[in-house]
This record gives sequence, C-alpha cells and structure tokens, in this order.
Amino acid sequence: MKYVKRTGVLLLTVLLLFNVWLLLSGKTWVYKALVYNYVNIDDHTIFIQREVPAGAPRPWPLSRLYNQLKPDTATENELLRERSVAYLVIHRDSILYEAYWDGYSDSSLSNSFSMSKSVVAVLTGIAFREGKIRSLDQKVADFIPEYAGNSKGKLSLRNLITMSAALSWDEAYASLFSITTEAYYGKDLKGLMDRLEVVGEPGKNYEYQGGATQLLAMVLMRATGKSLSEYCSEKLWRPLGAEHAAEWTIDREGGMEKASCCIYSNARDFARIGALYLHLGNWHGQQLLDSAFVKESVVPAPLLDEGTPNVEYGYQWWIAEVDGHKIFYCRGILGQYIVAIPDKDIVMVRLGHQRRQAADGTLLDLPLYVRGALQMAAKAEAGR
Repeated sequence: MKYVKRTGVLLLTVLLLFNVWLLLSGKTWVYKALVYNYVNIDDHTIFIQREVPAGAPRPWPLSRLYNQLKPDTATENELLRERSVAYLVIHRDSILYEAYWDGYSDSSLSNSFSMSKSVVAVLTGIAFREGKIRSLDQKVADFIPEYAGNSKGKLSLRNLITMSAALSWDEAYASLFSITTEAYYGKDLKGLMDRLEVVGEPGKNYEYQGGATQLLAMVLMRATGKSLSEYCSEKLWRPLGAEHAAEWTIDREGGMEKASCCIYSNARDFARIGALYLHLGNWHGQQLLDSAFVKESVVPAPLLDEGTPNVEYGYQWWIAEVDGHKIFYCRGILGQYIVAIPDKDIVMVRLGHQRRQAADGTLLDLPLYVRGALQMAAKAEAGR
C-alpha cells in the first residue's frame, strides 16, 4: 500500500514539474498537441481561421458522360481502404467523375495540409508577374530587413521555393517537441521564424522544410502588403471562380497564416489550382502568372537530393511519372492530392483521412488514383 502511495506521489510530482516547465518555457502549445494527438482533416474546428472569400462563381461544366464511368476495382478499393472523402476527375475542363464519402460533399471543407505549399508558390508567381517581386534571386532581407544582420538575410527566394534553404528546421511529425509540431499547434509563427538559422549551404541540397514555405509567405506578405488570405482571395480564389470561400488557419487572433499547411476547401475548388497550372497559368483567357514561371515550377530544381540529382521537386510542386505519363502534383500528409496529367488533359483530386506508402516513403496510393483517372478518361475518349 505504501508503495502505491509513493508511486502516486511521484507521478503527481513529475506531472506538476512537467506543467511548471511547460509554463515557464512558453511551450504551452504542447497541451493542445497532447489533447488532439494527431492531425485531422477537420482541424479547422480547433484553430482560428481566416476566410479566403470567393467572388462570382464559375461552376465546372459536367462532361457528357458525367458519372457514367466508374473507377476500376483496384482504384475503388484503394479509395475505400484509405478512407477517402472525395475523388474528382476533371477531363478536358469538365467533371468526368466525382464521388464523396463519410458525409462529405462537393462543398465540404477539408484540410489541404502541405498542398498549401504549392498555393504559396502560385501566389509567389503571381507577385512576380505583378512586379512585387523582381526575381527569385532577390534576398529575403530585401523584404524582411530585420533579417539582414543574420544568416536568414542571405537566403534568396529561390532557396525558399525550391526547399534548399538549409534551415535549422526539423521536419519531424511524430515528435511532440519538434519545430514542425510547434508550428502546427503554436501561436507565434513570427517568433518561430525569428529563431531559425541557416546551418548549411543554401541552394545546394534539396531538404523538405515547412519553415522555408513560412519564410516565403512572410516575404509575400511584406511584398504585397496583404495577408496570405487576402492576396489569395484577390489574385487567385476570385479570378478562378471558386464556388465557395476557403479558410486558412492562422496562429492566433489577428496573426499570420500557417503557410506550410492548413487551407480548407473542397475537391472542386482545389481542382482549379491544378487546372491553372495545366494551362500554364492561363484561366479562361486571363493570364494569372507567367507561363515560363509555371514551366519552371514543374520540372526538378537543379539540386542534390541525398547526394544524387533531385528528380521529384520543383517550385513547391512534386513531379513523378505513372505508367509513362508525366505528372505534377500537390500533396498533403494524409493523402491530399491535386494531380495534373498534361498529356491527357486531366486534373485529379483526392482528399481523405490517410495515405499508403512504403517504408522508404514511396507513395503506393497515388499511382492507383492516377490510373483510375487515366482509365476513365480513355473510356470517355473512346466513347466520344
């Protein structure tokens, strides 16, 4: 009995000391991380959101064969196994197929997670076209002069957009105390960015770091004089004819957007991002960003990736090949995908609760989703 009491007292003491340490160190975001444990597609309910207003909607046309074709069995099984909530196939700028699960619909909000990194890159291209950014080789300090005196000031925008900034950023999702977890659950992104240092040679090695996107977003905010949500609404969401307002998570009331994650929208409106790049920055005759910038975005940046040439990452867009078809895509940690297949004029969106990958990080679900879109588009072409 004494042993049980002593153990209880010891546990309470440890718990009390742990709480005191959290309070004194300012790491109170850990409480939220412990309560919610793991990220979810509906986390907009636990954070403060800033609206990304839509303008006059431009609904997607429906294909003549709309929802008359179905995904093959392998694709359908994968969609169900990974707990999908949306699967959308746009072919020749018309909706060929869409399906929703788990109570979600064509207007339901779902987290983009890291697909937002690609959106930040799109906004960078728009700012470049507008002349608010002269060159990707401009220095961060040109826009954030308080960084001129430290290692971040020497970074170029190109270092940020290609994930070659060599920052002191630990992209660890499972660690309670990693900077990535703090960025997601914390309330002071500016303070977090201020603490970052450059610890390697920028522009040499590809290293995926959410902090690079957040710094790029800070540059955009200084260059445009607007929040990310304001600029996204004015220059992207409204011109693209989004049917619904989106939401972007901010770190605190009146704070800044979490640029490396956390735009909430639906499959139909997310698809517009892929279609914009599929058409080289042109949206129904309006050039939103330079075609040259788009082309540069979706080819591998000339960097090393663990000692070998980078083959999979451009300007915050992923690049791959499936069954001989070159694709470029945005992706989020739980299997959020916006995929463009240029040679077949296809945009595919998949949203859901989880993704499947091999131990080495190879995506196992994505090829199946792409094949399903390709097969339906091929049948539609044959049936024209």
